[in-house]
Amino acid sequence: MISQKMQDAINAMINKEIYSEYLYLSMAAYLDSLGLSGMANFMKVQVQEERFHAMKFYDFVNERGGRIVLTDIKAPQVDFNSAMELFEMALKHEEFVTKSINELMDIALSENDHAAKSFLFWYVDEQVEEEASMDQIVNQLKMIDGKGHGMLMLDRELAQRTFNPPVK
Repeated sequence: MISQKMQDAINAMINKEIYSEYLYLSMAAYLDSLGLSGMANFMKVQVQEERFHAMKFYDFVNERGGRIVLTDIKAPQVDFNSAMELFEMALKHEEFVTKSINELMDIALSENDHAAKSFLFWYVDEQVEEEASMDQIVNQLKMIDGKGHGMLMLDRELAQRTFNPPVK
């Protein structure tokens, strides 16, 4: 059985993951409007990942005998000054998600909830990859100053990304 405190915290995390999905979809729309379809593809794959993350939390709460309580999702930012600003914002957002996962782990540790600890280890590892991925793109955008042929090459590279759902 899941504790009320853990259930409430995971329900809040589900909201954050769904917001992440919504934010990345807004980012994809902006990138599509600039003709950066490869970068938009990267964000659309990110949308699928965030939905997967939310549903993984959803299933965990249900499997532990808890109850899902969904709340309002705030509207995401829709305008950005550049692809660079957008990816820097995405990196900051992933850092926020990492902090949120760490807070969930703190609850699991304080409650000695072994099932939650085991479950959350996957997210801890996933967030290392999420931050590294966004950081790499930000660094590449800085190298090319967000312009020219480098921008087109990066756009083509990001067009290759596909969603491969991890084994639960």
